[in-house]
Amino acid sequence: MATIKCKNATFTHIQAIIFDKDGTLEDSQEYLRHLGQKRSRTLDAEIPGIGDPLLMAFGINGNIIDPAGLMAVGSRRENEIAAAAYIAETGRGWLESLEIAHRAFVEADKYIPPMTSPMFVGSLEVLKYLSEAGLKLGILSAASTEKVRAFVQHHQLDAYVQLQMGVEEGPSKPDPLLFIQACQALGIEPCHTLMVGDSVGDIQMARHALAAGCIGINWAGKLEHLLDADVTITQLDEIQIVDQANG
Repeated sequence: MATIKCKNATFTHIQAIIFDKDGTLEDSQEYLRHLGQKRSRTLDAEIPGIGDPLLMAFGINGNIIDPAGLMAVGSRRENEIAAAAYIAETGRGWLESLEIAHRAFVEADKYIPPMTSPMFVGSLEVLKYLSEAGLKLGILSAASTEKVRAFVQHHQLDAYVQLQMGVEEGPSKPDPLLFIQACQALGIEPCHTLMVGDSVGDIQMARHALAAGCIGINWAGKLEHLLDADVTITQLDEIQIVDQANG
């Protein structure tokens, strides 16, 4: 077990830390912005006038992507459903709207294929530091498990990360069941596990699962949406181990 200090917050009896991926470990905002723009353009070509409202729904404004917006924190399925809702407003049936949205997302993937973005500077060193201290580490993302595994493999994190978990067709963040399942996979109780994430969903999920603590991070310093976290940081090396104990 370890005592972890992060700014003015201290967390005791910690055995594991679970990290979000996009916006926390992976600097994927540019990729997500391009993908959201392509999705909206593809749908606008089929249904003129829907593009701009979709960009707003995705949380994209020019070259800026909202860290609390749908593209940044939602699963692929949630993004498809949101797009389908805008399509349905044009008078199409719900099932047809879902199909149109799905087809457009698949088409967008052909032009903006899934890719692994760089890690934020210093993230690898922090994961190594925490792992070598004996903490169990996991990644829990709203992206698919396949994308989480690709991220871990690409950046050679297998030696440090014991859990690679994403969202498929089941519940997504902020459902606390996801955090509970992640803790079960690590073999650690939520009360001994910290959550580190860049979204409200990360914080709410962990808090409702009775996690040991919630650390909000935004590398650009935009922390207003993370005020419910126990502490907010702008880089991962603000997480420091101040004491370790056996057992």
